[in-house]
Amino acid sequence: MSALITPELVALDKNLGAAPSSVIRHLAELVVGAGRATEIESLYADALAREAKTATGILGGLAIPHCRSAAVTEPTLALARLTSPVDFGAADGPADLVFLIAAPEGADQEHLKILAKLARSLMQAPFTAALRAAKTQAEIVELVTSVVSPAPVAAGGVAGADVGSTPAASAGVKRIVAVTACPTGIAHTYMAAESLVAAAKAAGVDLQVETQGSAGLTMLDPAVIAAADAVIFAVDVDVRGRERFAGKPVIQVPVKRGIDEPAKLIHDALAAAQNPNARRVGGTVGAAEAEETSEHFGQKVKRALLTGVSYMIPFVAGGGLLIALGFLLGGYEITEVADTVTLENNLFNLPEGGILTYLGAVFFKIGALSMGFLVPALAGYIAYAIADRPGIAPGFVAGAVAGFMGAGFLGGIAGGLLAGVAAASFNKLDVPRWLRSLMPVVIIPLVASIVASGLMFLVLGGPIALLTTALNEWLSGMTGASAILLGLILGLMMGFDLGGPVNKVAYAFAVAGLGTATMANQAPWQIMAAVMAAGMVPPLAMALATVLDRRLFTVAERENGKAAWLLGASFISEGAIPFAAADVLRVIPASMVGAGVTGALSMAWGVTSKAPHGGMFVFFAIDSFALFALAIAIGTVVTAILVIALKRYARKTPLVTADAAAPALVNA
Repeated sequence: MSALITPELVALDKNLGAAPSSVIRHLAELVVGAGRATEIESLYADALAREAKTATGILGGLAIPHCRSAAVTEPTLALARLTSPVDFGAADGPADLVFLIAAPEGADQEHLKILAKLARSLMQAPFTAALRAAKTQAEIVELVTSVVSPAPVAAGGVAGADVGSTPAASAGVKRIVAVTACPTGIAHTYMAAESLVAAAKAAGVDLQVETQGSAGLTMLDPAVIAAADAVIFAVDVDVRGRERFAGKPVIQVPVKRGIDEPAKLIHDALAAAQNPNARRVGGTVGAAEAEETSEHFGQKVKRALLTGVSYMIPFVAGGGLLIALGFLLGGYEITEVADTVTLENNLFNLPEGGILTYLGAVFFKIGALSMGFLVPALAGYIAYAIADRPGIAPGFVAGAVAGFMGAGFLGGIAGGLLAGVAAASFNKLDVPRWLRSLMPVVIIPLVASIVASGLMFLVLGGPIALLTTALNEWLSGMTGASAILLGLILGLMMGFDLGGPVNKVAYAFAVAGLGTATMANQAPWQIMAAVMAAGMVPPLAMALATVLDRRLFTVAERENGKAAWLLGASFISEGAIPFAAADVLRVIPASMVGAGVTGALSMAWGVTSKAPHGGMFVFFAIDSFALFALAIAIGTVVTAILVIALKRYARKTPLVTADAAAPALVNA
């Protein structure tokens, strides 16, 4: 393994200008001059682009500009010790020590782990003091090498490249878990973890940190998460496996605050743990296990599908609401004239029907275009879950092919899986070093797109399109008992895990059909109404139950019940999670029964919803809104009565009220 830093990569006691860009450019020139990158402009541009996302200045007169770049041929560190400090955005002023961390697009895990060690070491005052006191470039290199190449931590050690921690907690000590992550996963991720661990140790708090960075990911033990009083997300990107923390009080901030304000974050997390109204992590308790290297094929597929659905939903939710607004303003006939109106008219040349028709056409068209991303986004992020970033482009292309061939969301699932597997397979190839930088940005997307989309065109697209057409025709023809049965099944699924995998499958099934709905084929709209109504029941029912028999619920649950009214009305099923977490064997069955009743009634009464989200607040998009509300009310009452009855009578020990002894109510 080549040395990460050499004397020619160190600029000692230089004045490199007054702007971060001038310092970064000089360091990029050093990297290219040392033969570690192919050209200056590309590396410089990539580093500046990363700088624009989040300032890289940190407390203590340090700055760590960093990036991944196709121009970099091997992981490299360059250091400038400045005679005239430069402001890189740190809260305590300009920086006199500036590290440029340059990594190739396809850097190997061992190099990235070493970069992570350096990032952590920069949070140690003795190390930075030694850098400032060094007399020669060779001394700097020796100091850096001593921290990035120590003996590895033995198996079972508490601190490693991936998970940081304070010493094990004794009885009565508060426990917090944290996740740190930044866009490149090279520096801020690990520095934030180091800062949080140090602050927690000073506060006497047990803290376990999961670093979701480029050096690999070792997920926190589920038992550690379950025992935690609160969670800190210091992240600039999505948290992987967020549902593992479902129901926990959460403090979420940009990753840089984990470096600059770790003590405040620890204090805020402890306060949130004591506050029944604190923001909590959404998702389903127990819905996901910590990812292991021995993950079964079925688990990998399940995780990929859920990732695709999660990323697809914003396209569908926003697009569906815009289409509903288009109908509200322009009427149902807007579908026939939207293209013409949006292209030929404007605010100064209104169409027949005036401003409402024009705005209705604009909203409808924006929504329709957004809905057009449903299948490509589903496929793209399924592939991303399997192969990381190299899978996104092949996945989107395969999803677009599925849409073009009429294969619908089933084709998107197949295309995303194919693209992900293809990209992951090529990503594992052992290629020459000079070719590595091209793999993730050119070769893998090209080859994986050809493989996945080629198979869709030549083999799978046609049969899946026929299956999709048959499914749509079957749904369109559903009436009477068959429609009611479908509503019952979808309702049971929505109440089963409150935002978890089963709930998401039902929701994805509903939103995937919205694009095929017409005035002549309203079955997809009916399915959407049934799913949304059923998903609103659990939180509303828990809120009602806390009012009907408050003695059965703890003080914290009563406070959660107040918030559950709004969450339920907004179609946020996760509002019932705190109740399910405390009493899963009573809350979940009761929620399923009420949600199933609501789904069946909604289908029986032919209620339709043209909006995929919003609950009561998209009343304008729901036909027969009174029946929609009545179905929800009936299901809510059913679940509330059931959960009260189960808490009162389905127990092994005599009833003790929550006011007297709250623990007696938890899975008694």
